[in-house]
Amino acid sequence: MGLTRTKKIVSFYDYSLLFAVLFILGFGLLILYSASSGRGDMEESAMSYLRKQGFFAVGGLVLMFGLSHLLDYRFLRVLALPGFAAACGLVLLTAAYGAASHGSTRWFTIFGVRFQPSELVKFTLIIMEAREFSRLGSQVNSKKSLRQPLLLAFFPAIFIAFSNLSTGIIILGIFSLMLFVARKEYKPFFYLFLLLLLLYLAAYPFAVLMEKCHIMHGYQLMRIYAWKRPLDPRYVSKTYQTVQGLYAIGSGGIFGRGLGESLQKFMMPEAQNDMIFTILCEELGLFGAVSLILIYLFILYRLYDIARNAPDLFGSFLVIGVMSHIGLQAVLNIAVACNQIPNTGVTLPFVSYGGTALVLLLLEIGICLSVSKQTKLELR
Repeated sequence: MGLTRTKKIVSFYDYSLLFAVLFILGFGLLILYSASSGRGDMEESAMSYLRKQGFFAVGGLVLMFGLSHLLDYRFLRVLALPGFAAACGLVLLTAAYGAASHGSTRWFTIFGVRFQPSELVKFTLIIMEAREFSRLGSQVNSKKSLRQPLLLAFFPAIFIAFSNLSTGIIILGIFSLMLFVARKEYKPFFYLFLLLLLLYLAAYPFAVLMEKCHIMHGYQLMRIYAWKRPLDPRYVSKTYQTVQGLYAIGSGGIFGRGLGESLQKFMMPEAQNDMIFTILCEELGLFGAVSLILIYLFILYRLYDIARNAPDLFGSFLVIGVMSHIGLQAVLNIAVACNQIPNTGVTLPFVSYGGTALVLLLLEIGICLSVSKQTKLELR
């Protein structure tokens, strides 16, 4: 008579994802300190940006661990609609009463805390669309059933795009990637890809047309003109940071000048924000740039694995949304740094300076870890 093996059911908590996020967060703080030390020294102290970012990093980590260990992600279904409505309401208030920066109104202040409500829209949209797609199930392949999920993404994206084009693009990108995973039919996405490719190749004449139709803002058009002709004297005020960033990338070589040895960071007024990748390239060279990209790819792979093994559709779509968000922002930021697309102000996830974005990214990772924890493994 053979021995019977007992089965043990255990929870799966993705420590690989956790350690990868902690590593890139620490690495990001190190690069941020190097990139911002010159500018911070002129304002308060060399460590002023690091202290502020470190404060948000610690707060975000506390929320991330709390969310992943104490909260069942399924509870987010209840919060999806009120959270999304509140985020959209804050965007409307920002348009009316917000603070302007670099030609656009993006910032809102509550109790002395300044943040971007558009970042909150991205976060809550992921939860809202995950709820909608999981509710629809196989009906997602019906065009009629897609009206509500499409409108939920389309209207906020278009409204936000008038003041923050990059965030509007990312919102639509997150929705499109989640929809791509949800649907069996891929032909519409192929046509969408061709349309985007055409717009990319015809960006300059398209910008001229938008200017004549008074559809796009002057500063948005100037970014497109400057992207296509970075050395044109007419656009020197708009291309200065881009050109300095290209110098930084080119001077880094294979292994870079060394950590903290960047020269171009003293030339760029916003080195710690969306151009931080160029400083990384200058100080750590091609080796550092490729290493960072590999870390992003590993994080995306772990998110894919969690989504594939999630206990339900809601959890799977939550992780797909987070995966889309991180992947899109990383690709767009690196493309901007290399002058492959116009400068849109997209930050590099976990690395660029920005408290709102960092806290919400860590909350998203907390949700994904919560999904992984609810995944049950059967051990023999």
